[in-house]
Amino acid sequence: MSHQVYINGAFVDAEHAVISVWDHGFLYGDGVFEGIRAYHGRVFRLDQHLSRLYTSAHSIHLEIPVPFDEVRDAVLESCRRNEIADGYVRLVVSRGKGDLGLDPRKCSTPSVVIIASGISLYPEEKYRDGLRLIVSSVQRTPPQCLDSRIKSLNYLNNILARIEANTTNADEAVMLSTSGHVTECTAENIFTVSNGVIRTPAPFVGILEGVTRGAVIEVARKKGLVVEETTLTSHDLFVADEVFLTGTGAELIPVVTVSGRKVGTGKPGPVFQQLLSDFRALTRAEGTPIQTVPSVF
Repeated sequence: MSHQVYINGAFVDAEHAVISVWDHGFLYGDGVFEGIRAYHGRVFRLDQHLSRLYTSAHSIHLEIPVPFDEVRDAVLESCRRNEIADGYVRLVVSRGKGDLGLDPRKCSTPSVVIIASGISLYPEEKYRDGLRLIVSSVQRTPPQCLDSRIKSLNYLNNILARIEANTTNADEAVMLSTSGHVTECTAENIFTVSNGVIRTPAPFVGILEGVTRGAVIEVARKKGLVVEETTLTSHDLFVADEVFLTGTGAELIPVVTVSGRKVGTGKPGPVFQQLLSDFRALTRAEGTPIQTVPSVF
């Protein structure tokens, strides 16, 4: 079966899925997106992802031309058509076709694209043995310039930090704020564990509040663990008992070194292991069923 991609209200074969070269998403990174996971035949926290998509779009004065419920149905249909029970959905809304000028008023109708497929950000051994991080020299774009809660198509800031990680043979890069506080990695949120207390950068530092981040905070607090949303520095990463990352693509993954310094014992720690088990149980217990929702397409 050919891979099916949703574009502007219709499903087409992937090889025929095209966007105009005049689209301002392509020309200027003008748009928003969501990465969504399916587990065990259910889409995890679909409405939460869609709410963030519509909020991001509203913030940049981009009106999504498809109602919320129709986008929701299209995500589920994308999974059905591509036989996705466990996989990844990329939902993109761009400003649409315009001209070579910057003015968004020249764009007639936003483009809506949904791709349902698989994803593997890290090889399996990294989940067992842990990641090697660096603290990047590339600083996170401050929220005074671009609000970090907007999940926009422009990821060049993150990509530059990712390139720095690649050139140093690290697995990921931590990005600091202009004031020297830890924000996030190029594609994940970050947590530390010290003396049994879990800490993660607070939203005001300039982070994207990840859906997986929120789920992990929930399961940790239900276990009676203390979770603090606070400010962290590189020093806090260096001296932590445990460090781990969370993200839709990566899920939960442990960190064993930061800029050459061993984290804790140098192996994934017990708090991480417990939270990973609890998160996986959560993904088995909740989500929007893919197959039982009737198709409208």
